[in-house]
Amino acid sequence: MVLAPGAEEGGADNRHRGADQWLFVVSGAGRATINRRRHRLREGSLLLIERGDTHLIQNTSRKRQLVTLNIYVPPAYTPSGDERAAGKP
Repeated sequence: MVLAPGAEEGGADNRHRGADQWLFVVSGAGRATINRRRHRLREGSLLLIERGDTHLIQNTSRKRQLVTLNIYVPPAYTPSGDERAAGKP
């Protein structure tokens, strides 16, 4: 995932009902809000967002992109980008 400076992804109703999400910060800095708790993100951070957790990812930089590698276990999306039903690999 690549977020431009000041951009965000997710929100109060954003959750993955069928998959855990591992988020690794490749470069940049930002903030993750998971179930209303804030976590600082910086290069090298690894964060677990458990299935069902509401979450928001924000790029807090004014100059640099926030680049993350996201892994979903089991896969959360179909090849076309639609979210899979809970528990359907």
